[in-house]
Amino acid sequence: MSSIQLGVPKGTRDFGPQTMAKRQFILDHIRRIFEKYGFQPLETPSMEQLSVLTGKYGEEGDQLLFKILNSGDFLKKTQPQDFEGGSKHLLDKISQKGLRYDLTVPFARYVVMHRHEITFPFKRYQMQPVWRADRPQRGRYREFMQCDADVVGTDSLLCEAEIVAMINEVFQQLGINDFTILVNHRKILGGMAEAIGAAGREAELAVSLDKFQKIGADKMAQELSQKGFAQGSIDQLLSMTSWKGDWSEIKQVLTKGIGSNAGTSEGIADLDNMLLLVQELGLSNANLQFDASLARGLSYYTGTIFEVVVNNATMGSVSGGGRYDDLTGVFGLPDVSGVGISFGVDRLYDVMEQLDLFPSDQLQFTKVLLVSLDEESMGSALELLGSLRNEGISSELYPDRAKLKKPLAYANKKNIPWVVLIGSEETEQGVISVKDMGAGTQSQMTPDQFLAHMN
Repeated sequence: MSSIQLGVPKGTRDFGPQTMAKRQFILDHIRRIFEKYGFQPLETPSMEQLSVLTGKYGEEGDQLLFKILNSGDFLKKTQPQDFEGGSKHLLDKISQKGLRYDLTVPFARYVVMHRHEITFPFKRYQMQPVWRADRPQRGRYREFMQCDADVVGTDSLLCEAEIVAMINEVFQQLGINDFTILVNHRKILGGMAEAIGAAGREAELAVSLDKFQKIGADKMAQELSQKGFAQGSIDQLLSMTSWKGDWSEIKQVLTKGIGSNAGTSEGIADLDNMLLLVQELGLSNANLQFDASLARGLSYYTGTIFEVVVNNATMGSVSGGGRYDDLTGVFGLPDVSGVGISFGVDRLYDVMEQLDLFPSDQLQFTKVLLVSLDEESMGSALELLGSLRNEGISSELYPDRAKLKKPLAYANKKNIPWVVLIGSEETEQGVISVKDMGAGTQSQMTPDQFLAHMN
């Protein structure tokens, strides 16, 4: 009999009750805000056809896709020469499915498949795990939860402005006050590429720029050099990465530093109009900052792009998104513009842990623990248990007959604030003994008085 090696795959984690309570706190707040802004819930399968996923995230993104072996004898369609051709040649024969890399591409696939059933503009939110075959490290996992909100079927910049408003509201609700929404525009990146003599290569630049904060200027320059960019172009690009700050000042630098071309002018106009709409939505301080080094390496972005960083926490971006004009086109439905934002629950969790932002009552599942001290009091305990649950008060009855020390230790470990003791003597008198675990005090009252107190 083979031995079982206990453990979970690298980059994945178990979540115990305490962790789940905190994660649920984040998810509940995000869900309420998404619904407040008119987004409807949607779920898609964990796996998609590989043909749906590949080619949407750029070459490096494709390498991070988790492929699923075909069911049964996955080698039955292969020939010896397939193995000689290498893994890329073999892949088509042994795998047709993969775990989803993000929620946006499956959403685009859904829109195309259900275009006759949905109403445009279509606003959906989705809160599900995604998988990436990345190198695990702090803040970067192979399985993680994303919370996406997207609008498709309109190119109105009101959508971008409302994304800015939602980001602000989510972070304020979570108690994260020191954050910055970094913003750029893919057409401005196109202008930057043209200005450094690399017109038409903005997708390659975006992939490298997307790593800028993680790998630094020297390694990014080395990567661009390996891609065939001239040293003068690289030096020019590196100087452009310092263009960040207040938009009203930076746009003058952009116009002067890039020169005038149609793409740059359109990108600047989009950001101008979006910021005007943000102000008209009532956000006098939207925590926005332009950053020319922001690229969002995914190849489907075409317009405004966003990332959010928490300034007083040691973590990368915790949210990101942007405008994509033709993602549905690859599935047969062209010219359907969309824009969306994604919150990374796992990184938000790590930030809130680091900043100690979770409320203490979030760790309380059971509010009341009932303890029946003898057989005669069991009926009274069960009656009170039913009354508490009917009032929506989370309660449980300690199942075993034991010395009082044991249920009290149980209540302490589970952070239960109230313990109700019921014995035959209390039953005869029509009272219960109530122990406030936080204050360490104990008093007697009637069951009705306790119910009123808990409400």
